Amino acid sequence: MTSHTSKTLDGKVAIVTGGASGIGEETARRLANHGAYVVIADIQDGKGRDLVASIGSQRCTYVHCDVTDEQQVKSLVESTLQSNGRLDILFSNAGIMNKIKQDILELDIPAFDSLFAVNVRGMAACVKHGARAMVAGGIKGSIICTASLLASTGNEIRVDYVMSKHAVLGLVRSASKQLGAYGIRVNCVSPGAVATPLLCGGLGVSEEEGERMFESSSCLKGVLKAKHVADAVVFLASEEAEFINGHNLAVDGGWAR
Repeated sequence: MTSHTSKTLDGKVAIVTGGASGIGEETARRLANHGAYVVIADIQDGKGRDLVASIGSQRCTYVHCDVTDEQQVKSLVESTLQSNGRLDILFSNAGIMNKIKQDILELDIPAFDSLFAVNVRGMAACVKHGARAMVAGGIKGSIICTASLLASTGNEIRVDYVMSKHAVLGLVRSASKQLGAYGIRVNCVSPGAVATPLLCGGLGVSEEEGERMFESSSCLKGVLKAKHVADAVVFLASEEAEFINGHNLAVDGGWAR
């Protein structure tokens, strides 16, 4: 981003889970560039600390947080409040994808449980504790969750991942109805296939191979990148989206349905 980026989020405090790489990393950078102070939460400590050094320690910090442990999520929010006095934006983005195919006939239930612990239970814990902090502080905040284009369709493999992203959509639609009474907006972004470390790792391909694979999945010429999703998150976090609530924002280039 250029140095003349408008500071639409000046004075705001944001938490980004899964913030050390991929969409989370790009969003952390963009939130900071728009003026927010960003708490980057992840289990990839080396990448998280490198990202803080890259963005600048005066604009962000890194906190180790495994979202499958509710106490760590609670501590993440509490430490953010202690250091910054408030929480305005929560980007609940941490997620995993199993490297096995996970079709219904061969569904590995322990792997299913591990994925749901991050993608569903972890997401719910983040929204719970982020929202509690906003309610207690009288903050009309913005909560954004990472869903997926697979939250709105089926897939013959990766049944567990597809189910988990449907659950995220249900969480957003339900939480937005309750939290709207406090002026808190809850939305999600549904990216198409982005060549992130998560997706490329799950498919066993390089970033370049992934981009070539995914290019044909969009009817819009070009390649979907993490920055496109990050810009959508910044929009939903900003006052420009002040009356958007319970919405699933597709960022998929008009996925070839």
